[in-house]
Amino acid sequence: MNQVLVVDDEAGMRAGLEASFLRHGWQVDTASGAAEALEKFRRGQPPLVVTDIRMPDGDGLEVMRAVRAVSPSTAVILLTAYGNVPQAVEAMRQGACDYLIKPVSFVQLHEAAQRVLTGLPSGAAVAGKDKERIVGTSLVLRRALDRAHQVAGTDADVLIEAESGTGKELLARLIHSSSPRRHRAFVAVNCAAFPEHLLESELFGHAKGAFTGAIAAKPGKFELAHGGTLLLDEVGEMPLSLQPKLLRVLQEREFDRLGDTRSIHVDLRIVATSNRSLPLLVKEAKFRADLYYRLNVIPLSLPPLRERREDIPELCQHFLRLYAPANEGLHLSPAFLARLAQHTWPGNVRELANCMRRAVVLCRELEITEDLLADLPVEDAPASREDGVRAGLSLRELERQLLVETLAATAGNRSRAAAMLGVSLRTVRNKIRQHGLPPRSLYARS
Repeated sequence: MNQVLVVDDEAGMRAGLEASFLRHGWQVDTASGAAEALEKFRRGQPPLVVTDIRMPDGDGLEVMRAVRAVSPSTAVILLTAYGNVPQAVEAMRQGACDYLIKPVSFVQLHEAAQRVLTGLPSGAAVAGKDKERIVGTSLVLRRALDRAHQVAGTDADVLIEAESGTGKELLARLIHSSSPRRHRAFVAVNCAAFPEHLLESELFGHAKGAFTGAIAAKPGKFELAHGGTLLLDEVGEMPLSLQPKLLRVLQEREFDRLGDTRSIHVDLRIVATSNRSLPLLVKEAKFRADLYYRLNVIPLSLPPLRERREDIPELCQHFLRLYAPANEGLHLSPAFLARLAQHTWPGNVRELANCMRRAVVLCRELEITEDLLADLPVEDAPASREDGVRAGLSLRELERQLLVETLAATAGNRSRAAAMLGVSLRTVRNKIRQHGLPPRSLYARS
C-alpha cells in the first residue's frame, strides 16, 4: 500500500486530501503544521510527503529540508495558493519533486504522486549520493562515463539513447552535477507519463484562464529549470503536435505559456533521453527530423548489462548495501553470482536491482544462495560449430568463452589455465575479474 503524509494547516483541505487518498487505497497520516509533520515523519518515514508551503509555524520548504535530512529518498510535493515563478524555481532547486497550485484536483495530485513514486528505487531509504551513483568499472562503462564527464563542462545539449533500465536518468544527473549549473535546479519530466493535452501545460506552463480550471498562472518545467538543467525523459514519446514548439525552445531558448502571448526567455541546458531509436522514428514519420538533428548535439549512450557482466558482482554488492543496510553479515554465495552471470538481463540494471531486492526479502539465512533464483532463466547456448565459434561472436565473448572452457578443463586451476593459454597468471586473474567469472571451486569436476 502506498503511504503518504499530508501536511496542511487548513482543516478542510487536510480532510479533503486525506479522504481522497484513502478512497484510492493509500495509507494516510496527517499533520496540521511543520512541527507535527516532522514528529510524525520521524516515526513512520513514508515515501511521500504532500505539504502546504505557508503554515503558521513554518513553511513547506523547511519541512522538505528536514525530511530530506532524515531520508534523502523521500519524495516531496509542495502545494500553494500563492504560486509564483521564483518560489517554484527555488522549490525545485532544493529538491521538490513537484509544485502544484491550489486548489488542486485530486486527479492532478494523484498523477503527480504516482509519477514521483514510480521514479524512486524500490528499496529502503538510502543516502542520496549513493542511490544516484552509477556503479561499475568495466571498460565499456568507463568509456561512456568519461565521455559524459568530458561534455559536462560545456553547455551543449545532450541526447542519451540507451535501453530501458540502463541508467539514463542517472547519467543525466551526473552530467548536471558535474557542470557549472550544478548549484541550480535539475528538473525532470517524463514525456510518456502525460496525456497529450496535459504535456504542453506541464512543459510550458499556462496563463490564468487558458482553459477551464486554470484559475491561476502556472509555470512549466522549462521555467522551473531556468539556470539549470531540464531532463526530457523518453522524448521519443512526445506527440508530433508538440514537437514544433519544442524545436523553437531548443533554437531560440524562448516559448509562450499556454494561453499567453508573451514570450518567456530561459537559460538552461537540455538533456533528452530515449529508449527507442530516434532515427528509426524519423523514418517512420513519428519524430521530426529537424528536431532530432537539433537534439543530437552530443550523442551519448550506456551499455546494456549483458555487455558489462563483469560489473554484476559490484552491482550486487551495491544493491545489498541499499536493501539490507542494517544486516552487515548478509553476503552472496559464489553460486548465486555465477547464476546471475548466465542471465541475459533484458531489463538491464533495473531488473538486477529488483532481483536483488527480492533475494534480500526472501533470504532467511546470512548467505543469499542460488536457490532464490529458481525462476531466473539462463542464456540459451547459441548454435555453433564443434569448436564453439559462430558468426557474429564478438572478440570479447570469444575471449570469455575460451577462458571458461580452459578453467573447466583445469578444474579451476588458474596456474594451469595460464600455462595452457600462454599468458601470465596475473593476466588470467585480471580476465576472470573483467568477465565476472565465478571462483575456481565452481569449476571442480564432480
